[in-house]
Amino acid sequence: MMFSRTWKRSSSAVVLTLACLTAGAQKKPVAAPVAAVQSLPSVGADWSQYNGDSSGRRYSSLSQINSTNVKNLTLAWTLPTKGLAIKGTPIVVDGVLYVTSPNHVWAVDAVTGLKLWSYERKSTGNMIANRGVAYLDGKVYFGTPDAHVIALDAKTGKVVWDKEVGDVTFGYYIAVAPLVVKDKLIVGTSGDVSDVPHALYALDPADGKQLWRLNTIPSAGEPGADTWPSEEARKHGGGPLWVTGTYDPELNLMYWGTGNPHPVLAGNVREGANLYTCTILAVDPDTGKIKWYFQPSPHDTRDWDAVETNILFDATINGKPRKLLSHASRNGYYFLLDRVTGESLVSTPFTPLNWSKGVNAKGEPIPDPAKEETPGGVLIHGVANGSANWPPPAFSLQTGLFYVNAEEGWSYWYSALDANGKPEDHQGGSGISLEENSFLLALDPKTGKEVWRRDTGRNSRNYSGLLATAGHLLFGGDAYGNIFALDPATGKALWHARPGSNLTNGPMTFERNGRQYVVFGVADTLYTFALPQ
Repeated sequence: MMFSRTWKRSSSAVVLTLACLTAGAQKKPVAAPVAAVQSLPSVGADWSQYNGDSSGRRYSSLSQINSTNVKNLTLAWTLPTKGLAIKGTPIVVDGVLYVTSPNHVWAVDAVTGLKLWSYERKSTGNMIANRGVAYLDGKVYFGTPDAHVIALDAKTGKVVWDKEVGDVTFGYYIAVAPLVVKDKLIVGTSGDVSDVPHALYALDPADGKQLWRLNTIPSAGEPGADTWPSEEARKHGGGPLWVTGTYDPELNLMYWGTGNPHPVLAGNVREGANLYTCTILAVDPDTGKIKWYFQPSPHDTRDWDAVETNILFDATINGKPRKLLSHASRNGYYFLLDRVTGESLVSTPFTPLNWSKGVNAKGEPIPDPAKEETPGGVLIHGVANGSANWPPPAFSLQTGLFYVNAEEGWSYWYSALDANGKPEDHQGGSGISLEENSFLLALDPKTGKEVWRRDTGRNSRNYSGLLATAGHLLFGGDAYGNIFALDPATGKALWHARPGSNLTNGPMTFERNGRQYVVFGVADTLYTFALPQ
């Protein structure tokens, strides 16, 4: 293994390690807010959902590993998947850890890392990612590259049922980890290799039977249909689901972000806002009906979807307690919404941008027509990959801060149309980053203002998720091959290791037999750390 000696530390090694990483903190921290009492509980000993709990905060109440002793972390066990990238977050239930890659599920003893069972299937389809499994009543559920949902017996790995959700011949697959909401299993279709519409589904966990379906592209006569120029445009509209939603059980509302419209860059053939693409949807899980919506990227022409995790938290705004939803979108805007009503409270850039002329009365950005792609190209302040992406952000109940891995820079975009003004291919053009720098941002969630930042990759992308804990820690990774623990109030480095590749998912933590563990997925290996026994 290509690890540094960070868990065989002498005092001098610790000083060198932390001195190098501390140099990454770039902005003098200001006073941070303190989170209010929350209506949604935090993660405990188990990490039983994609985000740990349904709030999306990725905040654990565990504190055995803390800012004082984190420097003593040692490697507990590893799980190699032999070339199969881990792009999801493992879950832990009753001492068993479940981790996935496309078409594969492993169950291992969470304390020893010994494999209990593994499941493998053959399928065609898109192998780009699998975000993980859901667990309910002794079964684990996952989506596949050919758009099936499969239920496995959690003790044996045997198939309980297998249901097709989408037709793989049209490019459908399932990347999301399913979301368990009461007595339903919620999944959405992914895919944008062809121009097809997408949907969110509720399945019966017992047998996979479809209970309801919510199309992310409205049909003729439905609300939002008039934001498309024609029925033909809607039939090819897109709106895929790439990232697992969140849920407020008190309000009985789910919050899902949808993906880009199709054709991806050819906005000239789909004039209008193109609902419900690049939209935050508040959905009744009992009926599949939309209660409210907010569109971070109306008429997107750059594949800057709005699937980034919607974090749910409570705070006092202007003297009034509010139930809130925070969202750092791929287009460079940070949004704060009232999650009861969808009212916009904050819409502000968290990276420099010039594609928007500002925001409308609803708080939604107004695209600048002068920045629309042309055959000759247009220069955009913002990277082609977007200011944020699917790796999950985090929210700390200790600091009251919102954390997100971000990117900034410049990009060049152009359209590719035929003589009739139609897209030459599915994309209808392309975008190229000219400069691309990654950094970790701590934001005041009530204002969107930056509190601190640290460099995580010069002229490179950082696909790292984040984890905050009650041990006054923020775990993550950078594009230099480091995984680390930071002081969440200041960004100061407290621990790091170099596993030889970059973090490819969001870290998670759990406790078993009185010992806390922290787990990182790095390329094709799962690394699990704990304090020395």
